[in-house]
Amino acid sequence: MAEQDNAARTRRKVRTGTVTSDKMDKTVTVSLVRRYAHPVYGKQVTRTKKVKARNLEGDAGAKAGDTVRLMETRPLAKMVRWRVTAVVERAK
Repeated sequence: MAEQDNAARTRRKVRTGTVTSDKMDKTVTVSLVRRYAHPVYGKQVTRTKKVKARNLEGDAGAKAGDTVRLMETRPLAKMVRWRVTAVVERAK
């Protein structure tokens, strides 16, 4: 059973983004940026998506401007589907 849980955990999406807001209690808003080539013109297109992520460290956790690593998780609240796993870089 533990092997199945571990295999399921490795299939979860992992993204890196920038914290745009930390005003909520235990939750941060993270901006995820993805770049891809336009299918017809080949030009690089940038798309941004804002997601809510659970920040369990609270005051010691992620702050606005930090670069964080997120992992997909089960629904934790109405809008929260991600959790902060690590702070990659602190804001300057």
